[in-house]
Amino acid sequence: MTKLEKTLSGDFYGILKKIEDGILNGSYSATLEEKSDFSDGKSRCSVRVFERYSMFGGNRVSLSVTLYKPENGAIRLSAVTSGGSQAVFFKVNTFGEDAFLEKLNEIL
Repeated sequence: MTKLEKTLSGDFYGILKKIEDGILNGSYSATLEEKSDFSDGKSRCSVRVFERYSMFGGNRVSLSVTLYKPENGAIRLSAVTSGGSQAVFFKVNTFGEDAFLEKLNEIL
């Protein structure tokens, strides 16, 4: 697993759309597997789970993205990848996970 955490500024829904569009248009095999949205007053939280095929690893990797905006505060992003290893007991190949997370970093 690899992780990216950032503090962002701007329009919450604009950033969310940029992430969705960037991931889905950035790879021919990328899919949005599931999403969830919550709000409480002016606080917002959105979760997106993407998958794509990793040619190098020969498997699918996932990217979970959470955006959170409290009523009074900056937007926080947490992104975690998973699924890029082919070993049974330990991680051997994380190239696909790293590349997926790097794509998100480029979008941001």
